[in-house]
Parts: sequence; C-alpha cells; structure tokens
Amino acid sequence: MNYILTIIDPAAESLLTKICVELEIPVSIVFRGRGTAVKSMLDLLGIESHDRRVFIAIADGKKSKRYIEEQKKKLHLGVPGHGITVAVPVKSVGGGQAVSYLNGNSTGAKYTRPEKFDYELVMAIANAGTTDIVMNAARAAGARGGTVIHGKGTGSGNAQKFHHISIADEKEVILIVAAAEIKTNVMYSILEKAGPGSTAGALVFSLPVSEAAGFGFIQSEN
Repeated sequence: MNYILTIIDPAAESLLTKICVELEIPVSIVFRGRGTAVKSMLDLLGIESHDRRVFIAIADGKKSKRYIEEQKKKLHLGVPGHGITVAVPVKSVGGGQAVSYLNGNSTGAKYTRPEKFDYELVMAIANAGTTDIVMNAARAAGARGGTVIHGKGTGSGNAQKFHHISIADEKEVILIVAAAEIKTNVMYSILEKAGPGSTAGALVFSLPVSEAAGFGFIQSEN
C-alpha cells in the first residue's frame, strides 16, 4: 500500500483526475500549492506560474505502479516543468473494511515494503512567509526545489508552543524530494539556518519514497 504524492501544473489537473477514475484509485484528493523555483529557473524551463496542484492518492502496490506509469506516459513526467510523483509506503491501515476497500475489495492482498529507498520526502513545517529561508537552506545542501502548501496549525491551547513556536499560527508546509544520500544534509541545513529559534521556526522530518518519477530523477528498473 502506498501514499502517492503528485505535484503538477494546474493545466494537467483534469487529465490526472481522468487517470484516477480510469484506474479506480480508491482515494484521491487535490490541494492547491505553489512551486519554489527561482524566476531564472522558471524562465529557463518556460514556466509562467508558480501555481501547482498537489494530488494525494492511496493505492495498493500493483495499482500504484500503473498509476505512476500512466502519469509518466500521459503527463510526460520527466520533461522539465511537467511535475513529479513519489510513492510513500503505508505502514498500517486501520480496520479490515478499509484494507479491503483500498485493495479493491479483494482479500489476502499483501504489500512488501522495500528495504532500500533511493529518495526521501523531506517535509518542513514553517511559519508563513518564510519559505525562501527554508528553501535557501535546503538548496545549500543540494536540494533542487520544492512545493509549498499553505495551512493553519491546530495546536491545543495547552500545547501551543514548541521552542517558542506557535503551533496554531499560519503555516507553510514545504515538500522537498531529495536523494537518500543528501537527505540528512538537507535536514541539518534547514535546522541550522531555519529551524526552531529562527524566524522560520521550521520543524523537519522525512518519509521514505519507494518510487519516484519526474524531472531530475533516475528511473529504476527494479
């Protein structure tokens, strides 16, 4: 079972929605986001806007592979500016009915989690308006770029502060896909230059990526 995150241009939203319907992806949700590429990179790639659509889907191993293959074929992932997709292994699912639903109402389906991950999804939750500080730190450690989702924390009144950071204030979630060998450096750089105690006040963690497709990724034949 995988949690699949896809970041694409808004113009491709209807096409990806069609792919989800055709493959009968059991769970698919879309959010609005924005890219973090600097203007010189946008000009180089011929991209006019930072606007992005962030799709979140959940599917079993076999359907995940078909979903990513269809994206590579129909959305031209791998061409600069067309987006990326990553699959994050799901460790557990609550309830037998949910497991059956996510597996297309089949029984006995199993998912074998990969032992080695070539990429990781670094997530930084930072104060609103500080994405540039976080991304400058990440790029200094070798990260290529990221996508931002705007939101608001839901911290309770009794547990609202962490290192003087208000958990309930307006927040920006920065999503960065990094090669496994530089992931630790990227996280350390963010913590050092944009972590708790700084203006950005970023909290950083990472998730393993079992599959990745898009500009800059080396496709594995495994």
